[in-house]
Amino acid sequence: MSDIEFMRTAVALARRGLGQTAPNPSVGCVIVKDGRVVGRGFTASGGRPHAEVVALRAAGEQARGATAYVTLEPCSFSGKSGPCTEALISAGITRVVLGAQDPNPKVNGSGIARLRTAGIQVTENILRQECEAVISGFATVLREQRPLLRLKLASSLDGRIATAGRESQWITGAEARRAVYAMRGRHDAVLTGVGTVLEDNPELTCRIEGFRTAPLVRIVVDSHLRTPLLSKLVRGAAEHPLWILHRDGADKLRRRALEDAGVRLIELPGTNAGVDLRAGMSALAQEGLTRVLAEGGGTLAAGLLRAGLVDRISWFHAPCIIGGDGYPAAQGFGVTRLADAPRFALVLSKRLGHDMLSQFTRAA
Repeated sequence: MSDIEFMRTAVALARRGLGQTAPNPSVGCVIVKDGRVVGRGFTASGGRPHAEVVALRAAGEQARGATAYVTLEPCSFSGKSGPCTEALISAGITRVVLGAQDPNPKVNGSGIARLRTAGIQVTENILRQECEAVISGFATVLREQRPLLRLKLASSLDGRIATAGRESQWITGAEARRAVYAMRGRHDAVLTGVGTVLEDNPELTCRIEGFRTAPLVRIVVDSHLRTPLLSKLVRGAAEHPLWILHRDGADKLRRRALEDAGVRLIELPGTNAGVDLRAGMSALAQEGLTRVLAEGGGTLAAGLLRAGLVDRISWFHAPCIIGGDGYPAAQGFGVTRLADAPRFALVLSKRLGHDMLSQFTRAA
């Protein structure tokens, strides 16, 4: 097998940790000796141990004289554990093949330099684009001080998420819904608006047995703490953490009741539209989140788009037409000129049962 083929295996391993390693990035590592894989690993739930350590433990003595394929530059500083560069050096690794350089200023090339100083041959930028995609949430936090945000929409062909009578379940079919559950599983948290909570009483869980081990954080944008105490989200807060982003001045009795139910409250500055969503996303980054999936109604979608917070869109289209009296996927958010409309580039389109999923990334 070639360097590219071994790195593909490392990337596949890294993707398995998505949504479970925050605040750390998910990394994959494969140890190869004499053309045979002798150890493999990815970042453990919660971010420790790192992928290199997991793979080296699996390889044992066979790591001596072997090549390590790692999707991200190994760390070179001591945090809660020792540097991965030293683990690779101590294990006797003679060559390291890397996908992406670590954007963290604490590393950012120093890991590569340390390996080379120790006499290890380093090959860089193998499947770099794929490796950078895996750490995009981690990189967004470093670059913009907020998590990467993916907006999930499910609508009719004409962009309606509910009929005039507010009926919305289910516009899309079972295959699309399962894809959404998997999408939740690959994110640190799911974000929704209080309107969706009041209308649909959702659980916002992964629901795929064995898909993830870390708890999925559920977050509600709820300016005035209207989330019902008997909602599924509040009742499930002990198993799956529930955070509420609310504005200052919220009712003290409501605050106390929700906190007594195990809900984490995050107070934000208020705006005419509710809460400051940009400040909210910054607060989520400070709490260690790197990847957030937004699922909600047209009001939340409009607010996130207006604030320029949407990095990715996953849009599920059902093959039906609801008409102009239905509820739109995004409410009006002040676009009067085409030049001001947020632009996204299509990166993937696939069929799921009778529905179509289109994936977009924010245009440069």
